[in-house]
Amino acid sequence: MVEIRKLGRHAEFAEAVKLQQEIWGFADIELLPLRLFVVADKIGGQVLGAFDGPRMVAFCLAIPGLKPSGKYYLHSHMLGVLPAYRNSGLGRQMKLKQRDEATARGIDLIEWTFDPLELKNAYFNIERLGAIVRRFVPNQYGTTSSYLHTGLPTDRCTAEWWIQSPRVEAACAGDRSESAAIIERIEVPAAISDLRRSDPARARDIQSGVAKKFDKYFAGGLAVIGFEKSETAGTYLLGQWESN
Repeated sequence: MVEIRKLGRHAEFAEAVKLQQEIWGFADIELLPLRLFVVADKIGGQVLGAFDGPRMVAFCLAIPGLKPSGKYYLHSHMLGVLPAYRNSGLGRQMKLKQRDEATARGIDLIEWTFDPLELKNAYFNIERLGAIVRRFVPNQYGTTSSYLHTGLPTDRCTAEWWIQSPRVEAACAGDRSESAAIIERIEVPAAISDLRRSDPARARDIQSGVAKKFDKYFAGGLAVIGFEKSETAGTYLLGQWESN
């Protein structure tokens, strides 16, 4: 049985640093250093690890954030799961552990960024966890050495996880129904994962088109409130969202 617990020792932080390279294939210069894990642990962030026996197989790092309005929240900067443990529900367990810990501290918002072309991740964030999206940032991290990014700009959506909201309560309980009307849709072909490697130019065209639509719809006050998936596409569903 995998155990999820808070990390607090330098040796554990060092293991999380090693996992980054194994999961994403980052160059050394792009790894989050051990000292960042230490700082996050000291200033009110979250540093969690999942262990299968003595071996760490997943980790999560979040740091405290402050909105211009003065609102505190957690920015979940990185969550990684070893390939052998994906599709096991471990990623969701890690997020629920994050939610429990944050709720116990009176925090009601956790945010993170994700690649809108990663459709499985988008479905997980929006449907399985109940996050919404209202912000899009083009090429947030610049070009990286990760094989997962395949040289494309690192466009990112920001997931807002209002962890004490009825929407999130329902999603975490397995009820993914959405009552708000769907006004717009952004469709991404399911083949995008293969195109990133076989036809980068085509993948970049798709990425650029998706970016323009996010910019347009978010500027118009819409939010991503749902996600549909099929054999041929993943579709972001946009509508009105009443902020918490």
